[in-house]
Amino acid sequence: MHAMPNITLRSLCAVLLLSVGAASLAAQRDSGVTSRPLDPAAAPNVPSLDAEKALALSKSVLGQPLGDFALLARDGQPRRLADYRGKPLLVSFIYTGCFDVCPTTTRNLQKAVTNTVANLGADRFNVVSIGFNQPFDSPSALKAFAAQNGIVFPNWEFLSPAAAIVDDLTKGFGFSFVATPAGFDHTVQVTLVDAEGKIVRQIYGEALTADMLVEPLKQLVTGAPLSATSPIADLLDRVRILCSVYDPKLGKYRLSLAIVFEIAGFLTFVLFIAWYLWRGWRDMKSRPG
Repeated sequence: MHAMPNITLRSLCAVLLLSVGAASLAAQRDSGVTSRPLDPAAAPNVPSLDAEKALALSKSVLGQPLGDFALLARDGQPRRLADYRGKPLLVSFIYTGCFDVCPTTTRNLQKAVTNTVANLGADRFNVVSIGFNQPFDSPSALKAFAAQNGIVFPNWEFLSPAAAIVDDLTKGFGFSFVATPAGFDHTVQVTLVDAEGKIVRQIYGEALTADMLVEPLKQLVTGAPLSATSPIADLLDRVRILCSVYDPKLGKYRLSLAIVFEIAGFLTFVLFIAWYLWRGWRDMKSRPG
């Protein structure tokens, strides 16, 4: 009963958001891929990441499914990455001893998530920050880091992996890091994972904004199967999400009447074609032998 509206919405979503997603990818600057706690020119003998190789590794995992790893949440309870399947997931890597890039990235991510929650709802996606500096990024250290940065979202968790799995875990996300006297030089990225656990996008740099997150998340949310409990309400909610656009002057999302009219016109056209075909089929059935 609800199959045709869902297919229609998926098709329309892909057409309307294709150009937006492409523009977002083009706008991401590769120069912001690594954190650079020390300037290699000023400290040539200090270890640092090769930005080109780090970027290549980061992009190499696109389209790849995540492995299932067991980690600990801030309350010390175990969490598996597989527990987050069923909804889109944003993943960032941090270390709690960082006093510059990680807090800045986390606070910018917080602002972006605030606007994203306002547009999509907190129940539509999850966020995970993983501490890679073990054994120092313990559950209690991550709990303190989250509190210091004011992270209170119910869909945002901080996870601590065992030291033995850090290498495999970070490689699975295309995340690179190297220790330096000033901390870590590491990839500055947020990884977007779809509801099936496949990596679909890397978002680079400290200056995360809502439009960097919402547009790709909208594609995943509106393209997912309809809810089994209330498919009509779910469909209407997806239309509301699809019809919102980012307003840089307001710094938030608003309803776009232009998209509303475009969708209404598209659905009217589809309904007319369906009615026309149905009437033709009925006339054929009513003709004598």
